[in-house]
Order: sequence, then structure tokens, then C-alpha cells
Amino acid sequence: MKKTILVLNGPNLNLTGTRQKEIYGDVTMDECIGSLKEKFSDHNIIYHQSNHEGVLIDHLHRYGFEADGIVFNAGAYTHTSIALRDAIEAIEVPVIELHISDVQNREDFRKHSFLTDVCFKLIQGKGLKGYEEAINCCLTEH
Repeated sequence: MKKTILVLNGPNLNLTGTRQKEIYGDVTMDECIGSLKEKFSDHNIIYHQSNHEGVLIDHLHRYGFEADGIVFNAGAYTHTSIALRDAIEAIEVPVIELHISDVQNREDFRKHSFLTDVCFKLIQGKGLKGYEEAINCCLTEH
């Protein structure tokens, strides 16, 4: 049965592949999502990115009751947004918190997440390969 997975990215992740390549690599998010859609062609992979917190909340609300899983890289909002935490807590679909880098080995302000305790799982520090692992987790856990 075909499953629907939302991949949702927050602020600045549209610059992946050009921004801080030593941290985020040189593959663009468009290339990453294209590969994921090809690899998981038996499923419906939906991708959205926004630099605006309210738009991210709207996507969580929209897909949070109908998708089979959500892979969410909230970017810097991870460390600041109680509103995103509340949106995740309010929906029924399991959400995988994802970070390309290992935020525990970066600046101190990145070590706290408002999202981890309301997410199904945390994947971090695996680069863009983390997205594949997170999608697999959504497909096998639901």
C-alpha cells in the first residue's frame, strides 16, 4: 500500500548545498529530495520548505492527520519554537525530528530542542542520508 510521507524543512535549508558546505555538504536539497522520491517511488513523498514559522505550522496541521509520517527538520526553530512543539503535540501522525549536523557537537544554544520530547524519534549528524533513514522509520513504524 502506498504511504504518504511529508518531508518538511525550516529556515535556511533551502540553501543546503551552498551554505556552510563543511557542515551541510554540497548536495542541494532539490537533489536530495529528487533522490528520495526516486528511491521511494512506491510511496508519495511530499516536500515543503519555508523560512516562516507559521507556514511550517500550517503544513504540520494539514498533513498531521492524513499522512503516514512526517520528517521534520525545523532548523533553528528547533531551539526557539514552542509553537512548533505545540503543533507537533496536537497532531496524530508520528514526527521524526531530523538534523543534518550533530547539533550536540555545535554551539551551546543548539543543544536544546523544544521538539524532541514530542517527536517519535530523533535523527541527527548523518548528513542528508538522515532523510532516508527517517523516511524508512516512518514507513516501518506506522
